[in-house]
Amino acid sequence: MIVIFGSLNIDMVMQVEKMPRPGETVLCPSYQMVAGGKGANQAVAAARAGASVKLFGKVGNDEFGRTVLNTLRESNTDLTGVGVSQQSSTGCAAISVDAHGENMITVASGANLEAEEKEIPDFLLSNETTLLLQMETPVQENWNLIRRAKKFGAKIILNLAPAQDVPPDILKNLDILVMNQIEATHLALHLRFEVISPLVVARRIAANFGITCIVTLGKQGAIACSPEGGWEVKAMDIEAVDTTAAGDAFVGVLAASIEKGLDLPSALRRASVASGLTCLTKGAQTSLPASHHIEENLQKVLTPRRSA
Repeated sequence: MIVIFGSLNIDMVMQVEKMPRPGETVLCPSYQMVAGGKGANQAVAAARAGASVKLFGKVGNDEFGRTVLNTLRESNTDLTGVGVSQQSSTGCAAISVDAHGENMITVASGANLEAEEKEIPDFLLSNETTLLLQMETPVQENWNLIRRAKKFGAKIILNLAPAQDVPPDILKNLDILVMNQIEATHLALHLRFEVISPLVVARRIAANFGITCIVTLGKQGAIACSPEGGWEVKAMDIEAVDTTAAGDAFVGVLAASIEKGLDLPSALRRASVASGLTCLTKGAQTSLPASHHIEENLQKVLTPRRSA
């Protein structure tokens, strides 16, 4: 089982020709309102990839919250761990997507700031569980949960998105850390690394903390370093329509693949395919691929190669 502690949002998605500069207003013809949030997105991605998923987090007692939960129910995600706040509104993200498919996102956290790790019982954090977290819930709740999960033997995956500082003892408790280039640079500066290329960051974190470190590189794919070695996986050759949730697809499918017992190179390949497929459709959860869709397109990404 995959247990996810994370955010649930409603996304307001606007298609624009170009991103606004400071002080500039840009117009677009319409917007889409869809379910999102990194926790919820990754839950849907993992569930569609065939995993059994239980999500913990908070929504508000409002129409946005009901929309988010109804969408999640369609993905067969277990929502018994999702609470309803009587004080805060459901989290909301304003997402601008330009003509090249790149996005710019502002998130109002809302009820996500009330998510509490104590809602996850100890028995769900056994050695038969993969725990997946992101950084849109209170950081101290994340750190407390990671320490507790480590004690009970769960496999722990942290997606450092959005970028924040991570204490060294937390890094040591992880099994897998996933970051994009911006997040990797932030963590490298926090750890006082002198050279901050993605490959160097991944190698140093893997060596210093004894974990697997994955850095996603957008169109260049991703690199992974572990104490046993490193791998490079290419991205699908696509013309992106909307990159929203591409990172969440990668992380959710990676977790589902690891949970199934696949080795790291195989998990990376499936995650890369899922990320690419997500970019071909507008929206967040609406764009996340099903397991059979990933399998049908697996040949479009080569088996990851060992890195030097």
